[in-house]
Amino acid sequence: MTKTILCYGDSNTHGTAPLEHIEDLRRFGPEERWPGRLARRLGEGFHVIEEGLPGRTTVHPDPIEGLFKNGLPGLQAALETHVPIDLITIMLGTNDLKPRFGVGAEDISFSVELLVRTVVSSVAGPDGRAPQVLLIAPPPVLEAGCLALIFRGGAKESKGFGRFYAEAARRTGVHFLDAGKHIVSSPVDGVHFDVGEHAKLADAVAEKIATITL
Repeated sequence: MTKTILCYGDSNTHGTAPLEHIEDLRRFGPEERWPGRLARRLGEGFHVIEEGLPGRTTVHPDPIEGLFKNGLPGLQAALETHVPIDLITIMLGTNDLKPRFGVGAEDISFSVELLVRTVVSSVAGPDGRAPQVLLIAPPPVLEAGCLALIFRGGAKESKGFGRFYAEAARRTGVHFLDAGKHIVSSPVDGVHFDVGEHAKLADAVAEKIATITL
């Protein structure tokens, strides 16, 4: 039976290319983005769904980019849209680093934990069970290029993602991957991934999924 994997995230799941300027709308192709590469790595028997929204936060409506950037109601909608889901990957939190939200890495991990608990208390998996969850800590940001001021202070805070997300995964009993141990953010804008990093992330996620019984 085909296994469904839902990749829930922000612009780095959407496949946004590193921004050369603030109005840069380039997006990597389906075969270059990490969910697409993941699908090829996993092969037959798996259905990989992209749910990446640029600017998506964990739980914060964005007063500038849009109230719909709040990841919690989006997650609830995605769970019902794609049921049954065998596994959901969650990689969010980078956009929470924007100074307008006023939160640090530990608070962000508590917010992403709320998303995880939403999944594990749902009936969106096979036979009315909850899907399994792979929580992915985003890599640190660099405060570079056209996004340097928008993510002011984020470089220091984001270094804590791996540790705090690992604790959130332990508290909720879900699987965990620290993307920062496998990839780096692009020096072009300090936030998005170069195409080669998408390939590395897909490999790391595929290797992790291979250890999970679905």
